[in-house]
Amino acid sequence: MLNNSLQTLLVGTIMAVGVSLSGCDSSKDDAQNQGANADMSEQTVADNAQAQDSAATNADLDGATAQQGTQVKYDVSGWGTKNVASLNVDDLDEIKATFGKVMSTDENSLDYASNPAVKYRFMDTDAPYLDLIDSEKYLELGWYFANPTDSDKEKEISQNHAEKAHKLARQLVGDEGGQLISDMLSGQIIKNKVIGGQKIELAKCEFYSCMLVINKSAAQTDNK
Repeated sequence: MLNNSLQTLLVGTIMAVGVSLSGCDSSKDDAQNQGANADMSEQTVADNAQAQDSAATNADLDGATAQQGTQVKYDVSGWGTKNVASLNVDDLDEIKATFGKVMSTDENSLDYASNPAVKYRFMDTDAPYLDLIDSEKYLELGWYFANPTDSDKEKEISQNHAEKAHKLARQLVGDEGGQLISDMLSGQIIKNKVIGGQKIELAKCEFYSCMLVINKSAAQTDNK
């Protein structure tokens, strides 16, 4: 009788241990499965993010978000080196004639230093501008500086403006005026320099704009 009881107890114990071990294994498997699922989810998120980055990059390459264009080329050497009639900075009528027909006049404008001035515009309002600003102290030439992404027509107009400025600079400054315009178009910035007997306050082409500012009140006999 005792032996039977011991056997029954032993069998029960073995079964209980087996159930316990089975439960541990099941919990372990569940934990492993959850970890694997988490790893797969993280990988999926990473893959999706990489796909989105790739799509954005392709959009840039396709030109959806990035623009490309051709740099404007100025044939300065082809604009001629023939003699031109010299002009003084006060010869306003002759200076305007070089730029062409005045389309509009603003008598309430300002010059380079915010002094009262008159602005003569030689293009329609919605066209790439070509301006002449005259005040007691300064004479300013200003024109639209075409961007590589501009239309062919805008680039052509910008080139024509630069050619007129090149001629006028030669008339006002001498042959060195042609080189001055060439330097401006190539990205050089000139400040407070006497060239050809004229005080160049500022000369530069950047941010869609070219401007040449001549200080009329400066002595034209300064040494270079």
